[in-house]
Amino acid sequence: MGLYKENGTRITKAAFPAAAVTDPPKRITENIYQTEPYGPGDGRPEGSRRHLLYEAGDVVPQSVIDRLFTAATIATTSPATGPAAGGTLVTITGTALDGVSAVNFGSTAGTSLQIKSATQLTVKAPAGSAGAVNVVLVDDAGNITKSGGFTYS
Repeated sequence: MGLYKENGTRITKAAFPAAAVTDPPKRITENIYQTEPYGPGDGRPEGSRRHLLYEAGDVVPQSVIDRLFTAATIATTSPATGPAAGGTLVTITGTALDGVSAVNFGSTAGTSLQIKSATQLTVKAPAGSAGAVNVVLVDDAGNITKSGGFTYS
């Protein structure tokens, strides 16, 4: 009995041929489902379908899990200006916005965040000082910043 290499050489515990894992495996603890829209069809919304992506007990590398969370992007902020008193309802368009949990105007959080779709959200701008501020999306995949994305008048 024992462990041997392909060439017949015995393997000792101290010389076991293994390397440290740089992408640690993770055991999935509950079933994970993914939703996808049905095809575009005639251009009208067709709903979505849900399928089992991973079963509880599956083991996957952390990098695979990381790829499931696409970073959001900001295409537009509209309107891009508003009063220093705040209260402007701002519509942000982009991609992967459905993972956004907060929107900051400079260092101050916006209010009344509503995720309309994966490509659109709305948020009320807080009060701020006159001038341009960064718009920062707090996202599952990391914060996304649009420099000077909103200007207080």
